[in-house]
Amino acid sequence: MIDSLRLANIATYGKAPVDVDDLKEINFFYGANGAGKTSISRLIDSPSSWSDCEVRWRKSAPLEAMVYNNEFIEKNFTKATDLKGVFTLGEAQQAQLDQIADTKAEIGRLEALRDSLRETLSGADGTGGKTSELKNLESAFKDKCWDQKRKHDAIFQEAFTGFRNSADSFRTKVQSEQKSNSSALTTLESLAERAGLLYGDTPALASSIPGITLDSLTALHSDPILKKRVLGRSDVDIAAMIAKLNNSDWVRQGLKYFEQNNDACPFCQQATTKEFENSLAEYFDETFETDTLAIESLQSAYQIKVAAANEQTNLLLAVESSFLDADRLAPHIGQLNSLLAINQQRIHSKKAEPSAQVTLESLDDVAGEISAIINAANTKIVDQNKIVASFAAEKKKLTGEVWKYILDTELKDALGDFDAKRDALDKAIWGLNTRLQKVVTDISQKTRVLGELEKNITSIQPTVTAINHLLKSFGFRGFYLDIASTGSAYKLVRADGSDAKHTLSEGEKTFVTFLYFYHLLKGSSTTTGMTADRVVVIDDPVSSLDSDILFIVGSLIKRLFSEIRSKTGYIKQIFILTHNVYFHKEITFNQDRRELALKDESFWIVRKPGLQSTLERYPTNPIKTSYELLWAELRKPQIQSLTIQNTLRRILENYFKILGGVDLNNLYQHFEGEEVIHCRSLISWVNDGSHYTHDDLYVAIEQPMVASYTKIFFKIFKVTEQMPHYKMMMGDSFVDLDAPSAPAETQAPDAMQPQGETTIEALDNTQPIIVDQQALQGGVVSSSNVTLPPAPSPPDSHEDSDIPF
Repeated sequence: MIDSLRLANIATYGKAPVDVDDLKEINFFYGANGAGKTSISRLIDSPSSWSDCEVRWRKSAPLEAMVYNNEFIEKNFTKATDLKGVFTLGEAQQAQLDQIADTKAEIGRLEALRDSLRETLSGADGTGGKTSELKNLESAFKDKCWDQKRKHDAIFQEAFTGFRNSADSFRTKVQSEQKSNSSALTTLESLAERAGLLYGDTPALASSIPGITLDSLTALHSDPILKKRVLGRSDVDIAAMIAKLNNSDWVRQGLKYFEQNNDACPFCQQATTKEFENSLAEYFDETFETDTLAIESLQSAYQIKVAAANEQTNLLLAVESSFLDADRLAPHIGQLNSLLAINQQRIHSKKAEPSAQVTLESLDDVAGEISAIINAANTKIVDQNKIVASFAAEKKKLTGEVWKYILDTELKDALGDFDAKRDALDKAIWGLNTRLQKVVTDISQKTRVLGELEKNITSIQPTVTAINHLLKSFGFRGFYLDIASTGSAYKLVRADGSDAKHTLSEGEKTFVTFLYFYHLLKGSSTTTGMTADRVVVIDDPVSSLDSDILFIVGSLIKRLFSEIRSKTGYIKQIFILTHNVYFHKEITFNQDRRELALKDESFWIVRKPGLQSTLERYPTNPIKTSYELLWAELRKPQIQSLTIQNTLRRILENYFKILGGVDLNNLYQHFEGEEVIHCRSLISWVNDGSHYTHDDLYVAIEQPMVASYTKIFFKIFKVTEQMPHYKMMMGDSFVDLDAPSAPAETQAPDAMQPQGETTIEALDNTQPIIVDQQALQGGVVSSSNVTLPPAPSPPDSHEDSDIPF
């Protein structure tokens, strides 16, 4: 069965996961339409469809999930030509039935053995068993190894280099040294003395510092294009003028404005001749364009080389070496960067004025200074590494002996104990996995055998007989179920033999599809699988049903509860989801339940207070009478302005009019002064908001209006001497709204604190009220104890009037 659900990023459930934990054999979910109930049934029906959701099965053993919801009706009735046949075990020799029962029992025994092996291997929740023992053993051994690191780290930390920051890597190193270390075993005193020499301030090998190369960059300094004056043709008629004014670059820059101005002079706006346009084009000939491209190519190449030089200098500045004179190096690198920036600017100027001659700043001096600093550092590094070379062999020898001492002196017993226990656990885990694999194979084989046995003695006729009997018993005589011509499906027909499927009412369709689903639970839509264990989800099965049929559906579902509790069927767990208060009360009634839920059931309420759904578990059935739920609306911290009118009306009508025989229109006679107007306004306001719709006018109910009318509502109970009842229904949330220090505008919201046990998100205005007489103790209104005018003739009925029954 299912242990828990996780809902996230599905329909009205947001990114934050909503967990439904500790599910029982029987689980009730109540919520308004659109609150998020159907998402639960869809998740169980198809867990893989939502990557952020999860269905956690007990002992990681999924069962067949059978879900009744709108999708089931759509798939099996609306879109299907015929209803698929429900195969059940038909009449057969007792020997065949016994063989099926024996095979089923053998599968159950094997599944129990499989679960036992899994539990021994990994624990009931997947975090225990032999696997956990092995992890705990490895963890304890890791801690013992890490204790040695802490004990000797101050003296031998260089021997532990690379393994000092992780207990796991240190343990791995211990096990590696155990297999390969062949060093001599010496005393701790000798090791400590040698470590003081070799692991102290002794020099270490140092890496040489990379130099910088600017050859390819400086080679660009000699590009002849830098010295060349890039001009147009001299034999063009305007060349003499351009040469005289020395404005070749100015003319070239203005050429684009000339072209954009439709060949008119961009300064004087005078039209030019075609000859002038040709002269300009001939002046800036192909040679000019080639030289211009050469300048651009030089600029691009120089930028690339500068970027490479910057990368080299940045790496050089990042080097951390005691041999490198960083204080001397930094100014030279800064000078190099400045020269490169100057040269880039000069190349940019050359591009802007091709006729200019450019000379780039030399980099040789600064490059030589930088190279000298690097070479000096590398010379020191070579000298240092020659000294270090004489220590390397001794240091390596010492490191091996340190590990040998830890292995053979400090961890000898721990290593022996760990190896012995680990080998034993490895063998046990291997044996369990081997047996588990065989049992899983046996279950698969037995399941195939069971399928063949069921296939030989199955029939769809018993379902036809049972459903037709129920239809006839409950007054559905206009149609019946028959076997289709295929022999493996059903069809709905009228008494004259015509097709009845497309002429059924909504109530008939709902009842037929539920009966079909109910019998499908007893069998299978194929010739095998009718004895498979399963989880059942029933999502709002009573839409469009009359009250008597609602009772019948509830009775059939209660039979499923009995099968689960008695363990006589194949249903192991059931989920009931509904928005109907009366159906919920019908199926949840259990005379054995006292204050708390039974051990095999759980109660949940699905809410959508904003844009996202939430789920809340209750210790017992949270749905009381409709009358109590109306008062629960008033106990909320934030009263819902859209439903407050209907809530107040239904309480007043139910308590004063239906039970007390009091005309609501006469309540104003108990008030004086302005309160008479307020009382009349309240009665008119709640009736208007409950009985009429405004086609062309939308009236927004403001919070001050709600607070004002809830105060008048309070005073109606006060002036009619019905305060004991008001206090009882408000419970701990009671506040005297008529107190001088508590104006309604400020006190009303505080007076509406929630009662978690009876709070639901919304009420269906079309549902009738069931008044629990016991719930009205402590101030029951009646015509005998209230001094009010006689009740007038009953007012005209309204479409949504509440009918008590």
